[in-house]
Amino acid sequence: MKKSIKTFLKHPTKDSSNRSANPAVIRASTILFNTMQELYQHERKIKKHQKISHYSYGRYGSSTTIELENMLKELEQAFHVFLTGTGFGGIALALMSLCRPGDEIVVSDNVYGPTKEISQELMKEFNINAKFYNPDSFDDLKKKISKKTKIILVENPGSNTFEFQDLSKITSLAKRRKIFTLLDNTWGTPLYLKPLELGFDMSFCSATKYFSGHSDAMGGSLAVNKKVFKQIMFFYKLSGYRMSADEAYLIIRGLRTLDTRLKQHYENTKTVINFLKKQPKINEILYPHNPSSKNYKLWKKYYSGATGLFSIVVKSKKKSSVINFINSLELFGIGYSWGGFESLAILQEIKSSKTDEYLKGRQFYRFKKDEFIVRLHIGLEDPKDLISDLKKALKKIK
Repeated sequence: MKKSIKTFLKHPTKDSSNRSANPAVIRASTILFNTMQELYQHERKIKKHQKISHYSYGRYGSSTTIELENMLKELEQAFHVFLTGTGFGGIALALMSLCRPGDEIVVSDNVYGPTKEISQELMKEFNINAKFYNPDSFDDLKKKISKKTKIILVENPGSNTFEFQDLSKITSLAKRRKIFTLLDNTWGTPLYLKPLELGFDMSFCSATKYFSGHSDAMGGSLAVNKKVFKQIMFFYKLSGYRMSADEAYLIIRGLRTLDTRLKQHYENTKTVINFLKKQPKINEILYPHNPSSKNYKLWKKYYSGATGLFSIVVKSKKKSSVINFINSLELFGIGYSWGGFESLAILQEIKSSKTDEYLKGRQFYRFKKDEFIVRLHIGLEDPKDLISDLKKALKKIK
C-alpha cells in the first residue's frame, strides 16, 4: 500500500520485540556478534550500503539512530542521511568531508552566523578560501566561481533576512562546472522542499528546530546523493560526529507531528503578519507574504508550504527602544534557536561583524537609517494572544 508522507511519519518505526508504538532507545558502544565471520559479513554490508538494523561499532550510531536515518531518508528522498550531535555539525561534516587545501567554497552571504564563521575563519586554517556572494544576484554568484570552487553553499531563505534564491539556476550552474552543492533547508524542511530532487548534492537541516519541535533536543541531518556518499562516510566514521540514541528518539517523536505542527505554525504566522503589516513602526516584513514580491514568487516556485519564522524591520531612532519592545513581550521568549512550540523574539545584529561575533556581518544587505531587524518565531499559542502581546509591546518603540 502506497502511503502519503503524512501517514508515513506516523507509522515507520516501532519496537516490535517489546510491543511498543515507539522505537527502543539503544545506547551502545560495543556491538556483539556471534562469530568473527558474522562481524566481517556485517561490515561488508555496511560498506556496500545495504540495509542494516545495527552498526558494527557505537561511534557510527545505534539501532535508534538508524530508525531516524531511515525516516529522514524517505522524507528527503536521499541515498543516505548522516546524523550529527548538533544542527551545525551537519554543515561542518559536509565541509570537512569534501574540502581540501587549495579548494574554494562559494557561500551565500546570508547564511547562519556559525556557517559564515567556519567558512571564513576555520577553513582558511586549512588553506581553503571562502568567497561570499550576494543572494539577490545570480550574476554575482557566477562571478565568484573559479576552477578551484569545490562547493556552493546556499541557505534558503537566508538567515534573518529571508531572501529566496532561484535554486534550479544554482544547481544547473554547479552541474556544468562540476561543483558540489549544499542547501541549508532548515526553514522549509523536506516536507515543503526536497533539495536533492532539485539537483542539490546535499540537503542539511538542523533537527534541533522543526524536526524536534519541542525545544529539548539537539541534532543535525545531512541528506546526500550517491555522488558524495563515500567521501562523507569516510570522514563521518573517523570523526565521531554521530547523534546519541536519546536525541534520536526525541527527534523521531517530533517528526510524528511535523506536518500538523508546521500547518499550525503557518496559520498562526499568517494571522500575526496580517496584524503587523498595518503597524506604522514596522517598515518591512521579511517573509513571503506579498504576492507581487520577488521573494514570494521564488517561494511559490519551489515550496509547497511555509513555516513560522520571519523578521520585521523596525523603524526607531533608538536601539534601546527596540530592546524595550522585545523585553516587554510576555509570550515571546528571548533566546536563540526556534522551531519549538513557543514563540520567540530576538534582536539580530547583522550590520557589522564587530557587533556580534556569533552572527557576523553582512557584505550585501543594506539598512536604511534608523532600522533594526527583530526575528520572530511564531509558536503554537493562540494567535489572538500573540497579537495582543505585540500590540502592547510596540508602544515601547520610539
